[in-house]
Amino acid sequence: MNEAPAFLSEPGLAALFDLLPEARVVGGAVRDTLSRRPFSDVDLASPLPPETVMERLTKAGVKVVPTGVSHGTVTAVPPDRAVEITTLRRDVETDGRHAVVAFTDDWREDAARRDFTINAMSMARDGTVFDYFGGKEDLREGRLRFVGDPAERVGEDYLRVLRFFRFFARYGSVEPDAATLTALRDAAPRLGGLSVERVWHEFSAILAAPDPVTSIILMQRLGVLAAVVPEGTDVSALARLVTRGAPPDPILRLAALLTGDALEFAVRLKLSLADRDRLVALRNVPLARPEDDDTALRRLLADTPVDLLVDKTWLAGGDEQEWDKLRDRLRSLPTPMFPLEGRDVLALGVPEGSRVGDILRKVRAWWLDGGCVADANACRIEAGREARKASPKG
Repeated sequence: MNEAPAFLSEPGLAALFDLLPEARVVGGAVRDTLSRRPFSDVDLASPLPPETVMERLTKAGVKVVPTGVSHGTVTAVPPDRAVEITTLRRDVETDGRHAVVAFTDDWREDAARRDFTINAMSMARDGTVFDYFGGKEDLREGRLRFVGDPAERVGEDYLRVLRFFRFFARYGSVEPDAATLTALRDAAPRLGGLSVERVWHEFSAILAAPDPVTSIILMQRLGVLAAVVPEGTDVSALARLVTRGAPPDPILRLAALLTGDALEFAVRLKLSLADRDRLVALRNVPLARPEDDDTALRRLLADTPVDLLVDKTWLAGGDEQEWDKLRDRLRSLPTPMFPLEGRDVLALGVPEGSRVGDILRKVRAWWLDGGCVADANACRIEAGREARKASPKG
């Protein structure tokens, strides 16, 4: 680079470089600066031991949190951004899930333990980029390569299989080399030994890519998709959803992709309750259709949140202009609120008990049949009629 990127001059980051002049920016900030993509987090690496890093920062009055000292990571908290600072490391032992590391002062040795060439670059304060494994060219060509031998890199941490597809969905545009394809295919059966939370984190990130379809197709081809989603998938349905211009929402995209039991998938991968309920609801909520009049739409809105109804329309096919108009109509209609409560029925002289709920259900059904437009007074009158019907005296 000809000049230092502007973010390197931010006051907080500049103060850290003053205290740690030997540090460099690593990871996503380097990769995304070179590819002119937005980023938020900035991470530093340093050849100094974490205790020395903490001592320098603390003496200068910079707040520092020992977030992972055993692995060489501390978090500095200057006024404008939190920055992780990690001591250079080399792997001593790996088992496919965890690594034992030792500290080093060798930048190339640290870069050699990283997953992909595009993630193995570092940037000095003046903007100089150190690229030991051809990451800049790979980034420019849309080529995603492991650092060193693909099988060895994958064997160190099988989660790198899913990380590959996450980065491929964003940065890859050319077919991976044969050694990479073999390593990914051979490792697919080992994904079952990973933490399901980590698997879902990576898979949801793949689905959240601007266009994940090429990456998902490659996953399917190599047997990785079936290992992650044994419940069954329909990649063509996902492709249609993306083509329609639906939001890059991982749960919505999962609802299109998944053909098997949604609840089983959600429980197996320990999705959050909110994500689980939304995924299942996208299978079960009724579908609003372009030909529905406002009365029909109000009935749907009375029982289903508008966001779910809108999301469900993205999963349908047909004339996209008509579906766009329907989504606009759904968003513009006020949400109908049934105007009666139990106390309104009690005020009619109905004693507490099951009759109160029964009357409310019947009046609400009458309100829905009428298009959800009857006001509180009209509903009270109808409740009175139902109360008289239910009265033992007739």
